[in-house]
Amino acid sequence: MTLRFIGCMVGMVVALSPGPAASQTPTSLPRTAEGRPDLSGVWQAVNTAAWNLEAHHATRDAPAGLGVVDGGEIPYQPWAAAQRDENATNRATADPEGQCFLPGVPRATYMPFPFQILQNAGHIAIVYEYAHTVRRIFMDTPHPRGPISWYMGDSRGHWEEDTLVVDVIYFTDQTWFDRAGNFHSDALHVVERYTPRGPDHIDYEATIEDPNVFTRPWTIRMPLYRRLDENVRILEYECYTFDFEQTWQRPPL
Repeated sequence: MTLRFIGCMVGMVVALSPGPAASQTPTSLPRTAEGRPDLSGVWQAVNTAAWNLEAHHATRDAPAGLGVVDGGEIPYQPWAAAQRDENATNRATADPEGQCFLPGVPRATYMPFPFQILQNAGHIAIVYEYAHTVRRIFMDTPHPRGPISWYMGDSRGHWEEDTLVVDVIYFTDQTWFDRAGNFHSDALHVVERYTPRGPDHIDYEATIEDPNVFTRPWTIRMPLYRRLDENVRILEYECYTFDFEQTWQRPPL
């Protein structure tokens, strides 16, 4: 009786279990006329990296997060770790986001705002809802001769099979990675990889190198999700600076 009961239960489990192809069927990617993955659309990260790239507990002004850094910890040089801690203490006034500076790369990707990708064969543009930020990725062309510095850096892209790889240099040192005070110098070098895993999902990673601040290169990873809302579009977010009296002020024109 016992063996018969066990045999019946095993049979029920097998019968109710989905077949291997039920949830594993690949979805074909939308493609451009050139055969490249078509990344056009409105996308957004859904995580807490904008508050802190590393794992962190909840506070009054930040949700808890598991972190997006490979290995869990950003490899700061000792002096830079102390600077990061000072930044965190003074973040209410020191964070460049609070001064309405452009957010930089990769920070613009995981801020709590959507962004839109516009794509053709020689040029990809990313329009961010935050503060009218626009970024241009020129395909298969070299960086201009420096030295130059921009908040969003200079972006040059190429395809490696179905992955868009973007090399970004020529940064200013006036941006942070998040609201926790994680920062960089103007020697920052970022290599981004956008790999579509289906029509509505991109695996995003960014490898960060800055020998003035970190002991080695390090990488963040996260999924990006297509916004499927009806009539979805990029709306307007006008940034306002936050002054010492805790009142909002419109930045000067």
